[in-house]
Amino acid sequence: QVQLVESGGGLVQAGGSLRLSCAASGRTFSTYVMGWFRQAPGKEREFVAIGSSGGSTTYANFVKGRFTISRDNAKNTVYLQMNSLKPEDTAVYYCAAGPGLRVGASAYEYWGQGTQVTVSS
Repeated sequence: QVQLVESGGGLVQAGGSLRLSCAASGRTFSTYVMGWFRQAPGKEREFVAIGSSGGSTTYANFVKGRFTISRDNAKNTVYLQMNSLKPEDTAVYYCAAGPGLRVGASAYEYWGQGTQVTVSS
């Protein structure tokens, strides 16, 4: 069992930056692939970025060059550094833990409660 708690969301102007954190419980954190997803009002949840404990990462095209996923296995924490934010990045951001490098939300077993990111124009 893994419990995930996100933090770091908030209101930021377009062009600004935020860093999201996701703290995980459990001693098996390093065995999971960690992902960030987001869901805007009226839209489906979509993949943002994923990262394995070995350092492999995958990003959605719309965040490449702007967002960076990283993880600290010693702290059981995964981060999402978001730069050059745009109003269309406004959404609830969720972290998730799963067994493999998959971009589909259904592949992830454990989810946090989400943190709101709002980007004003």
